[in-house]
Amino acid sequence: MERYAWKAVVKDGMLEEYKKRHDNIWPELKAVLKEAGICNYTIWNVGNELFGYYECEKGCDYAAKVQAESPVVDRWNEYMKDVMIMEMDPVTGAQPKLTQVFLME
Repeated sequence: MERYAWKAVVKDGMLEEYKKRHDNIWPELKAVLKEAGICNYTIWNVGNELFGYYECEKGCDYAAKVQAESPVVDRWNEYMKDVMIMEMDPVTGAQPKLTQVFLME
């Protein structure tokens, strides 16, 4: 199983709104993520910085492809623009994947 990690920034004063939106994540978005083979998805924050991590049962490339082709993901990203700053990879349309430098299993 491949792992994927990303980072982003919440705009000043918007952390509670960011959390609220994730507490009420759209069922259709969850369905797309599951279709993409994404599991164990977690997001942490420190201050305004976000760190996201998920595992890809079908591989990171497949997960990125499903998300890039999804109008639901496009709508979610648009919905989140007022609360966060995301750098998007121009090739995948997703947050740039962080490079793993250590793993202890």
